Amino acid sequence: KAMSKLFGRRLLGGAVAAVAALGLAVPAIAQEKKIKIGVIFDLTGPLAGGGSELHHLGAKIMIDNFIKQGGVEGYKIEAVYADAQSKPDVAINEAVRLIEQEKVDMVLGFFSSAQCVPVAARVEQLKKFMWITTCISSAVLENRNLKYVFRTQPSGSQFGELSMDFIAQNAKAKLGKEPKDVRVAIIHEDGAYGVDVAKGNEAGAKKAGFNVVLKEGYAATAPDLSALVTKLKRGRPDVIFHTGYNPDITLFHRQAREGGLKFSALIGHGAGYGVYTKLKEGLGNDVNYIY
Repeated sequence: KAMSKLFGRRLLGGAVAAVAALGLAVPAIAQEKKIKIGVIFDLTGPLAGGGSELHHLGAKIMIDNFIKQGGVEGYKIEAVYADAQSKPDVAINEAVRLIEQEKVDMVLGFFSSAQCVPVAARVEQLKKFMWITTCISSAVLENRNLKYVFRTQPSGSQFGELSMDFIAQNAKAKLGKEPKDVRVAIIHEDGAYGVDVAKGNEAGAKKAGFNVVLKEGYAATAPDLSALVTKLKRGRPDVIFHTGYNPDITLFHRQAREGGLKFSALIGHGAGYGVYTKLKEGLGNDVNYIY
């Protein structure tokens, strides 16, 4: 907790310093320097339960802490919160509203990569500061030459590669197999987030020498994933690498259990897999065996 608090403090402190350096906050008087932050996450819709609501809570805790302590680097912090409603068009509209109407100096947050790609382009046009705390798809920043948009964590493809490396390092000891004999399946929601992590999975599998028996995407809003379960049963993977949100994750696991799908290990890449209580609702104690 102490490390998390320290990291969060440095992260927000870095954002505030960057805003000041870019000259985006013009204080009325030297004694009361202020930076107004627009915070956008998904408080409603499917992404809320997939992890966005938790990110909102974490951001609010840190911002409230800074407000109580009098600000950051001499700047008073004022926050305005908005709900992206799990929709890219709403995320864009809310970002523009916060910048043009609420007069925020920067927008912070954003959970879904499908939102961040178009929002980043719009914020860049407005020449305002965008501080991304999630949205891990490489497509958000790659080859876009953005000057006002920043992200401070690994990309989705790096997530995917490193999870493959984790299994490669433990294959012999935990699975009793050499990497070349390990059968893996890569399944993912087919948005910017899932596609990017799966791309990293594929590169990592090739590097490790795994036998990829299935690689398939699906719509995060799909009402039925039983056909995917059938393909996995046919492929007989030792390890499943899954990138999704929720409720698609719990839907998949419920239908996998009903369909009798067996595997040795499952790696879940963030998002819905990071919301333990939500997973436990759908999976019970089986959630304790998911990485």
